[in-house]
Amino acid sequence: MLKSRKKTLILCSFLLCCICVPLAAQKLYQYKDEQGIWRYTDKKPDTSQSYKTKQVKVSAQRRVWLENSGSKTAPEYMIRNTYPGPIEVAFKFITQNNVTASPTLPQSFIVDEGVSPALFQVSAANPRLNSNFKFEYSYTIGSPDARHSPNTQYIPPIAPNSQFRISQSFNGAYTHKDEQNKYAVDIAMPINTPIHAARSGVVMHVESDFFNSGTKQGYKSRANSIRILHDDGTMAIYAHLALEKLVVHPGLYVNAGQLIGYSGNTGYTTGPHLHFAVQVNKGMRLSAIPFKFKTQSGESATPKAGAILHGEIQF
Repeated sequence: MLKSRKKTLILCSFLLCCICVPLAAQKLYQYKDEQGIWRYTDKKPDTSQSYKTKQVKVSAQRRVWLENSGSKTAPEYMIRNTYPGPIEVAFKFITQNNVTASPTLPQSFIVDEGVSPALFQVSAANPRLNSNFKFEYSYTIGSPDARHSPNTQYIPPIAPNSQFRISQSFNGAYTHKDEQNKYAVDIAMPINTPIHAARSGVVMHVESDFFNSGTKQGYKSRANSIRILHDDGTMAIYAHLALEKLVVHPGLYVNAGQLIGYSGNTGYTTGPHLHFAVQVNKGMRLSAIPFKFKTQSGESATPKAGAILHGEIQF
């Protein structure tokens, strides 16, 4: 008589984000109480005494979770997506011993906001034998189904009756060479200049806690920014914004021309400016696409380095 062997399924998964998951930061307050003792708090002190402030790094922000809705011997995996819009999630086995997946891996899925249905199940190919596996997953914000019309107009993302110069445009020699920034524009402006939405949409993601800048590689993922999802699936990114001066939040619908924040000098930069680009998810990677600004005459024009943008309001 053959003895049955216990079946074992071992899961070891890794979260590999295709967009950066940066560290959030918070403000620390330092003040003296009535007895002259130094106190520290993360809330603004209610005191007439003078106090000092300092930005400190805290835990990494997380927006996507993997969950098992099945059993230990037949796990089913789903994704919890807290972005107010779609993401694309890709899975692949790292090791695979006597297991099969249905549907087969590697595989990518489009997951809307909230909790997805079960995306795939893992089971033993031969129930009489031990089984084990490891897989990894990664995600990219946005849907690969986005379709952008070349005739779409974007209003300059600046206040009415203001004007600023484009310092770097498409294929800029300094920082507009990679896929995510190839069709971006930099608009030179002082810190704390009002920034307005270039097109209507839903705020998909914000970063507002970064406070440093420089040209080291580590600063490339440390710019305060706002990402807005448009109705055709494209996304506008507004970057290098000021510390804690965004006036929008994820899930909020904004109109073209609406105030969304203030410019700054955070992240990978040599000076204050607004970095603006329109991006799409091209199958697990973010890619900038060409766009046109609306001119004072109402026509559309491809942005050029050295050109002057004139602000207008449009609701």
